[in-house]
Amino acid sequence: MVGELIDAKKKRIGTQEALALARSARRVLVARGKKFVDYDMRKDAPGDEELVKGIMGPSGNLRAPTLRIGKTVIVGYHDEVYSEVMGS
Repeated sequence: MVGELIDAKKKRIGTQEALALARSARRVLVARGKKFVDYDMRKDAPGDEELVKGIMGPSGNLRAPTLRIGKTVIVGYHDEVYSEVMGS
């Protein structure tokens, strides 16, 4: 069930809003190609600069797809990450 769906082509989510989303999570997973980074936002949260590098695209918009599932935020697509978080 989807709580809220935002079309990234229609609504721009800039740096401050994206950082607020990431900082509100307990876990942020950032996927790029075949690699991903798993941030524990309680124990070892990255600095803003590192986080922005992972979650923001070259257009200055939050990268798509981005999902929030409970207290976990996933930015980008990676099969292994989706399988783990969604349990499929």
